[in-house]
Amino acid sequence: MAALLKNVTNSIWHAFSALQQDDTGFVGKSKLKVLTANIATLLDLYGVERGLDHYRSTPTINFDHFLYYLGQEVFSPLSNELPLSLMRNYESKIDEVCWFVCHKDYQISSDTYFTEETVYQLFRIFCLMADLYRDDVDENQFSVKIHPSEALIVVKQLLNSLGLDYNNEEKYDYLKKSDNGLFFGEFLDILRFKDYDKVNDYVASICEAIGDIYQTLIMDVIKKGYLFRRGYVLPTFREYFFVLQPCELSYYKHHTDKDTCGAICLDSKFMVKPSMSSSGKTERIQKFTLVSGDRTYELGAQDHKTRLQWISALQLAITYSTGREGFQRDTVNRRKQHRELELRKRQEEEQIRNNHLKRLEETNVQLEQEKLARLAAESQARQFEAVAREDSRRVAELEDVKMSLEKMLEDEIQAKRDEEIVRALQARVLAEEWEKREELEQLQSEQKTLLEQERQKRIEFEHRQQDNDKRLKEAEQKLRQLEDERKRLDRELKQARQKIQLSEDNKGIVEAKLQAMAPTYRKAPDFMIRRTQSFVASDRPVIVPAPR
Repeated sequence: MAALLKNVTNSIWHAFSALQQDDTGFVGKSKLKVLTANIATLLDLYGVERGLDHYRSTPTINFDHFLYYLGQEVFSPLSNELPLSLMRNYESKIDEVCWFVCHKDYQISSDTYFTEETVYQLFRIFCLMADLYRDDVDENQFSVKIHPSEALIVVKQLLNSLGLDYNNEEKYDYLKKSDNGLFFGEFLDILRFKDYDKVNDYVASICEAIGDIYQTLIMDVIKKGYLFRRGYVLPTFREYFFVLQPCELSYYKHHTDKDTCGAICLDSKFMVKPSMSSSGKTERIQKFTLVSGDRTYELGAQDHKTRLQWISALQLAITYSTGREGFQRDTVNRRKQHRELELRKRQEEEQIRNNHLKRLEETNVQLEQEKLARLAAESQARQFEAVAREDSRRVAELEDVKMSLEKMLEDEIQAKRDEEIVRALQARVLAEEWEKREELEQLQSEQKTLLEQERQKRIEFEHRQQDNDKRLKEAEQKLRQLEDERKRLDRELKQARQKIQLSEDNKGIVEAKLQAMAPTYRKAPDFMIRRTQSFVASDRPVIVPAPR
């Protein structure tokens, strides 16, 4: 959640700064994993610190990178609709963790003016009112500082709580004129009022005063005091000590009690209405009611002024009950915006004044330049006057020179005319020469073209000759293959003829044997004769059946 991260950024920076071992602005991931795990545990998240090992490839990161990681991995799962009371609870726990990391840097144990609890309260007040600044020289360096005007507000409230008059303290006037922020250690130093020995039990008094300021600024207490409340069972008014916050109106039996007698949760549905006396007489208790739907709370104050103050405070609390920022944080932000507007206004005025001074300087420079130019013009005028007198003397001499020059000019004109005639003849000769050159170039171009065509034809003829040689070689190879095939076929034909001749010879022998055996054996059936003939034709041996 961006709002919660923004509210605890200053305290996280103090913890981050306490983990630094040098002034480079970088902290090792192993140290930041412990801080991240503690913050995530407060938000019911576990194991998110392990992602630091895979976040960026360097073993160390600066505060800007760490803040981005927290926003993406730790605070982003939180809902943007967190109630103000829950957000204040988260802020308190995270500030406590960050204070545990950085409290050793401020030597609290040896402090004789503040207790440890008081310094922690001042730490939270400082984080609420301070701003985070990026170094203009080194972008990896950050710092948290409180504006002197914000520190002056705390000084005023503290002095007033101690019963001291701030108007007599001129040593704090520098805070009104300075714009240089204060670190937390410097902020603690200006709150150590070492010269106020007249305050009885100084440490206890200042701790109590800081506790009141802490409740006002951090606990966001808008108003507190005694009021009367009408009971439900017994409809009588009883006096309680009420504490008003933007989301809650709680009441105690006594202002020193820590356990509440009850609380009224405020929201935008509540309305505050003053109660008018039905008899028209001035009553001892100035009543007013707090209404929400069917529920009505009847309250009362000691006097009319107190009632008006409580009505105004309750209306303010109801207004801030639906917001995401408390009353005091909103007030601090508005003061910050006002300071930024004032700073921007001063810068604009300074820019206007600088521009005016720059224009004034430019005007003075121009006046000086014009003055010098006027003096130079007067000096130049005197020089021109002397030159004019000298020129008038030379004019007469020049007239004589002019006559002689005119005569020389006529001679020169005639010479130029003759020169022009010669140049015309040269131009004509040059033109003829250019025509001849163009004809020669054209012939050379045609010759090059013919040579190129001849070269192309020769290349084409060579390509054709190569193709013909290739086809001739292929034909010769094919012819050799055909001759080999013809020889193979001739051999096969010869073998076939030999087989046929052998078959015919066997057939004649068999027929002769059959004729010779005919008288001895009986005549064979026709199917046997045909079978015998077929065997003879197929070059197989003839099997003659044995006689019976």
